[in-house]
Amino acid sequence: MPELALEGSLEVEGALVLEDVSNAEQLREAHERGTPVVVRAGTREAVKEALARPEVACVLVPSEELLALDLTELTYG
Repeated sequence: MPELALEGSLEVEGALVLEDVSNAEQLREAHERGTPVVVRAGTREAVKEALARPEVACVLVPSEELLALDLTELTYG
């Protein structure tokens, strides 16, 4: 799975698809079961928060603009 993908371009059947990463216990449990965790993110900050979680396999974004984010710059400034 890619780190970032455009919403609708990736088959997410069998994955836990979340709107945010606020429920750490849910993330941890899915990861322990071997269930891929996919998070939807509509802002630059939401992408950063989702990718900061080691349990997250992929972040789905709604636009090409967010898909084109420089992940190195986003992470390290």
